Amino acid sequence: MSVKRALIVGIMALAAVVAVCGGVIRGAQAQLSLTPHAGAAPAAQSGEKTAEQQFKNIQVLKGVPADQIFPTMQFIAASLGVQCEFCHVSGELEKDDKKPKQTARKMMEMMIAINADDFDRHREVTCYTCHRGNSKPVAIPPVMTEEAMASMAAPHKPEDANKTKSATSPLPTAEQLLDKYVQAVGGAAAIDKVTSRVMKGTIDVGGKSLPIDIYCKDPEKRISFTHMPEGENITAFNGREGWLGVPGRPLREMHGSDLDGAALDADLHLATHLKQMFTGTNVVGTEKIGEHETYELVGQRDGRPPIQLYFDEHSGLLVRLVRFGETALGWLPTQIEYADYRDAGGVKIPYQWTLARTNGRFTIQIAEVKENVPVDDAKFVKPAPEPPKGRAK
Repeated sequence: MSVKRALIVGIMALAAVVAVCGGVIRGAQAQLSLTPHAGAAPAAQSGEKTAEQQFKNIQVLKGVPADQIFPTMQFIAASLGVQCEFCHVSGELEKDDKKPKQTARKMMEMMIAINADDFDRHREVTCYTCHRGNSKPVAIPPVMTEEAMASMAAPHKPEDANKTKSATSPLPTAEQLLDKYVQAVGGAAAIDKVTSRVMKGTIDVGGKSLPIDIYCKDPEKRISFTHMPEGENITAFNGREGWLGVPGRPLREMHGSDLDGAALDADLHLATHLKQMFTGTNVVGTEKIGEHETYELVGQRDGRPPIQLYFDEHSGLLVRLVRFGETALGWLPTQIEYADYRDAGGVKIPYQWTLARTNGRFTIQIAEVKENVPVDDAKFVKPAPEPPKGRAK
């Protein structure tokens, strides 16, 4: 992948960057599952365009929301370790000329049927269950080579015991973890006093560093500008809609999971909204992340995938967040690692975070933060779409 392509792919992922502006995120159940309760593809809601209404030659995924088709294709690509051209004819995606596309349809039907018939319509089986990043599933166990022995032994190495989901001592409750997090950040009063935040720093994508400016304003407004040689790369949310701007390309609106993530990012008071966000919570165990011993909390949300939060056992600060984008075949994960917490006007925020998706990763390092400074609402006005080329303006 070229540096330029890596920059575009990585920066487009800014739509899913975790609550940088807030620096924090917003009934209980005995046990919470990370398994989506759907054996078939999610159906479009009333008023939404379906896949077959927007795209040509849809056969298996009829009735699926149109804005889930591209994330679903990303899910398949990540599960099989392939690119779009593996199944599709470049520039003519609706064609059925390639056999892998025909095979993919059969596999999707098989997967949906297995979940419906054998798992009570819970999505227990996905493309990744068998493929694990390979275009062809491995059907034959390996012979006992040195490499195979090392691979088999790896899960049982002593140092990997830190990655288990169990704990030998009693775990804190979800309420205790969330309360400690709010206090570690600076307390509810300090968090609620924040009305705006302006950050300047750099974004590292594919080994190249570029300047970035991020503007946040209450309620739920956020926009970032990555200064690229060819122009500004923009990720924005204004409380109702989100959009992405890439130099030389038409404005792209956010939908579905991207819009959900952008709304979370834009809330400056997410730390004090956590308990309102979740319909159920469960502390599932401990995990070692780098030098941090953490507690993992899973929070369920009504009608949306859950969120996994990892809090440092000692400081109470958020070390990692994993959230999931809904697709017709499974969830696409986004993982964010937080580091370099510092005080910013009485509230601790991470000055560094690394976001990783199935198709790339980037790191943002903040150099300067200003709290409660004037930010013009005009910054968050969505630009009008450019007229088609060749027509009078």
